[in-house]
Amino acid sequence: MSIFARFVASLICVAPFAAFAQQPCTFTEPPASLEIHHVKGAPQLTLDPNSKLWRHATQTVLDKDCHKQVTYAETPTTVRSFWTDKDVYFLFECHYKTLNVFLPADNSKPRNKLWDRDVVELFIGYDWKDINHYREFEVAPTGDWIDLAIDLNKHSFDPHWRSHWQTMAKIDEGKKIWYAAVRIPLASISPDAVHAGDRWRMDLYRIDGPSPDANRHFMCWQPICTPDHPSNHTPAHFGTLVFKK
Repeated sequence: MSIFARFVASLICVAPFAAFAQQPCTFTEPPASLEIHHVKGAPQLTLDPNSKLWRHATQTVLDKDCHKQVTYAETPTTVRSFWTDKDVYFLFECHYKTLNVFLPADNSKPRNKLWDRDVVELFIGYDWKDINHYREFEVAPTGDWIDLAIDLNKHSFDPHWRSHWQTMAKIDEGKKIWYAAVRIPLASISPDAVHAGDRWRMDLYRIDGPSPDANRHFMCWQPICTPDHPSNHTPAHFGTLVFKK
């Protein structure tokens, strides 16, 4: 077979697969569930995934497109989590090719429109009766951050609300990995004390890649699968966070 013939044959084989991979995904019940275990005390936050703090934490992988049948296998994100009596902890380990960040960094105050650059996001809500009410947390590779109170009933994305959370971030340029760790007060999300067996609504996101948006990767732990209105603010399609002993 000639070189040209082999090239044409490769297009015939690859094109249908590529077309299929770009098809919209479909949301199915039940959604993803993450069971995290309780840790005593108030451990100090760290970015080291090999530390004692994270060694036994629950792990999951975030690598699926939010709205298409696409997996970003070359830039996976490992997420670790556990909870204490007062806080819930998360560590994001993000493989990357290039970085798209705001410079200079400024961690002294919230950075509005952080979602226009590389970022990880957490949407968490305790209220199953009013699922349009939840909290949003974002951290960038530079450590820039923002937290917001969301009320979709009022089309409100309150940038002035503060959770008093703790955030950390760092970039390992040699390994092409960036890390973000957060400690979120449970009381900033729910007015009620949290107990083993409680279940909250949650989704985890990562936005990666250079602008414009058509070139960026929008990844979801629980894919939202709403291609007609591709917004991550679709709480009916969130996954579930389960608090275990």
